[in-house]
Amino acid sequence: MDAPSEGNEKVKAAIYTRVSTEDQAKEGFSLDAQLEKLRSYCRARDWEIAGEYIDDGYSGRNTKRPAYQKMMQEMDKWDVLLVIKMDRIHRNSKNFMLMMEQLKNSGKEFVSMTESLDTSTSMGRFVMDIIQRIAQLESEQIGERVYIGMEQKAKSSGGILGFNIPYGYEYIDGKLVVNEKEAEVVRRIFDMYLEGFSMKKIADVLNSENIPTKQDRKWASQTVAVILKNPLYCGFLRWEKYLNRGDHEPLIDIDTFNEVQRIIMRRGRKGGKQNIFLIREN
Repeated sequence: MDAPSEGNEKVKAAIYTRVSTEDQAKEGFSLDAQLEKLRSYCRARDWEIAGEYIDDGYSGRNTKRPAYQKMMQEMDKWDVLLVIKMDRIHRNSKNFMLMMEQLKNSGKEFVSMTESLDTSTSMGRFVMDIIQRIAQLESEQIGERVYIGMEQKAKSSGGILGFNIPYGYEYIDGKLVVNEKEAEVVRRIFDMYLEGFSMKKIADVLNSENIPTKQDRKWASQTVAVILKNPLYCGFLRWEKYLNRGDHEPLIDIDTFNEVQRIIMRRGRKGGKQNIFLIREN
C-alpha cells in the first residue's frame, strides 16, 4: 500500500503486538518474534516507528487491553497501524470494523504484514472484512468446543471448571487450598447472616474493619451474596446446572449452607430466589 506522507517526511508507524495466555506456548506467536518481524518491515519500507504497543496475556475478543487503548488514544502520533496478522489486533468482527471506521475518520491506514492487505482500496477492505469474520468464526468454534468439554467433565466427574479463585482459598498444584485468614472471614459472613445481619450490613462491617476482597476492593452486598449462595463453601462445586462434591476442604457444614439459603428465600430480596437451591446429600 502507499501509506500517507507529506513531502519527504517519513511515515510514522504504530506497531501493535499481542499474545493471549493460550498463544504464549505456540511457536511464532511470541512477542519478541512479532516485534522483530514488524521492525524489519518498517526498516524495509523506510518507516519511522512512532510507538510500540504490547499487550501480553490479553485476549483479542474485546478491547479491554491497556496497550491497545493507549495506542488508540495516541493516534495523533502515527500515520499507519501495523500488525503482523489481523487476529493480533482483533478476534471480533464488530470491534474490528469499529476500529477501521475510527481509523478512516482520523485519516489513518491499517497494514497487516503477513496478509498483505491494503486498506486504501475497496477490495482490500472487503477482503479484510471476510478474513476477520473467518477469524471470529474460528474463535467462536474454539469457545464452543471448550464449553462442550467442560460440560462433559461436569456431567461425569466434576472438578474445577474455569472459575476465578474463590475468596477463602488459594489455587495450588491444581487444587483449592484453604487460605486461613480469608476462611475466617467467610465463616463470619455466614454467622452474621444467620444472626440477622443484612448483606449490606455485613459488607459495611467488613469495610469498617478494612478487610479487603480477593481483588483488594471494598465489599458490596453483591460480593457478600456471591459467597452466601456458593455451595463451594460446604464442599460442592457447581457449574451451570451440575453439582458435584469437590475434593477441597469445606469451610462450613451443609446444614449451615442450607439454613442460609432458606433465610435468603424467606427474606425475598429482589432477585434473591435466583440460583438459590438446597444441598441434598444422597
